[in-house]
Amino acid sequence: MISQTLQEYNRVVQRCKDTFVKKTRDYGTAWRVLRLPSITDQIFIKAQRIRSIQEKGKQMVADDINGEFVGIINYCVIALMQLNLPADAPLSLSAEEVEREYTRHIEENIELLNAKNHDYGEAWRDMRVSSITDIILMKLYRTKQIEDNEGQTLISEGVEANYRDMINYAVFALIKSGFAEKVD
Repeated sequence: MISQTLQEYNRVVQRCKDTFVKKTRDYGTAWRVLRLPSITDQIFIKAQRIRSIQEKGKQMVADDINGEFVGIINYCVIALMQLNLPADAPLSLSAEEVEREYTRHIEENIELLNAKNHDYGEAWRDMRVSSITDIILMKLYRTKQIEDNEGQTLISEGVEANYRDMINYAVFALIKSGFAEKVD
């Protein structure tokens, strides 16, 4: 099962990365002006929309839920990049550099996935997508609180761990929706 998960995970993140790289070529790295709390709020908007549609059972804007999960993944990668870039990094980064950093962060997430799947099995496969959405929202509220506390925690993991978990949960939601099987 683990090898199936890795195959599905890789297909999902490859599609997300393709979108990210194309948007980087269209828009450059305009996201570099965003402070971490702004990125967190962007992710929150996407997760809240997903939950709203799940609860109402209907949507008024054509953008599908899968696209919102892709957005969560890509904004989380942006947050990880912002966290790891030096303070004096330029606003404009090359598409090649962004792609390398994207790949590096996803590879770190795959290591996390492997460790957690070892300990938890594949419990996420028995979860509802609505529960995954709730967990992402909970992690967002945690992240916001940590940001409001200026990054200080007493016992908890920091924002990076929450962004990484949100990536994995969003990938799980996309796998469960069949997104990993769809070909563009």
